[in-house]
Amino acid sequence: MTDYNAAPNTVPWPPVIYLAAIAVATVLGLLVPLPWIGEPLSDLLFAAGWLAIVAVIAIYYSAVQALKRGNTTIRPDKASEHLVTSGAFSFTRNPIYFANTLLMIGIGLVVSSLWFILLALMAAFATQKLAIEREEKHLLARFGKKYIDYTKKVRRWI
Repeated sequence: MTDYNAAPNTVPWPPVIYLAAIAVATVLGLLVPLPWIGEPLSDLLFAAGWLAIVAVIAIYYSAVQALKRGNTTIRPDKASEHLVTSGAFSFTRNPIYFANTLLMIGIGLVVSSLWFILLALMAAFATQKLAIEREEKHLLARFGKKYIDYTKKVRRWI
């Protein structure tokens, strides 16, 4: 039986998942390029990709600052000392994972690679199964009703 109160995971899955997804998307993009949308829509998607990347920076910054203010860890394999609900955590319970997914989508739009977008969705699904669901059990074990109330106000992703 897993002690979710101690730590959500022994492996920091999210960085591993997203780095692997980026590597696979890059290789597949080089070896098996998929068709992409032509101009002028591709120009709009390029600009949207850069906007997404800028949004990622803002989300990361907000999330990290909220975790620092909350005096708790950023590491997904360590126990949370405090429940953080401010900053980026006020609109998504998983802002860093959301930002990782958005970053891959943004890169896909900028470099015109459908592989990045497809792998971003796969990475998000894997992150939910390997990390988020365990982290939710950890937070429930650590913070109880306070966490339940938070989940009623803020969605898992967006």
